[in-house]
Amino acid sequence: MLARSDKMAAQRTLKLTRRQRHELEDQRDHHPDAYVRERCSAVLKVADGQAAHAVAQHGLLKPRDPDAVYAWLDFYEAEGLAGLLAHRQGGNHRRSL
Repeated sequence: MLARSDKMAAQRTLKLTRRQRHELEDQRDHHPDAYVRERCSAVLKVADGQAAHAVAQHGLLKPRDPDAVYAWLDFYEAEGLAGLLAHRQGGNHRRSL
């Protein structure tokens, strides 16, 4: 039988360079689109050591599905800031006319 700690996944971490942090902070504070500001904020919080699950539930303006925050981290790690901008989900553009 596995101990409880063996069953739990490791906490997601992210290391940022000074340049990356500055770029994310600038976009979090000044980007015209709220979804970009929110994603940048989430990435910065995870980089600062907060658990992605906790950020999703309590660290943003409104609760998000933790899988969304994990996806944002994946986008950022794979494509940088461009990944956060390119993968827009939800909203009116998904509705068919």
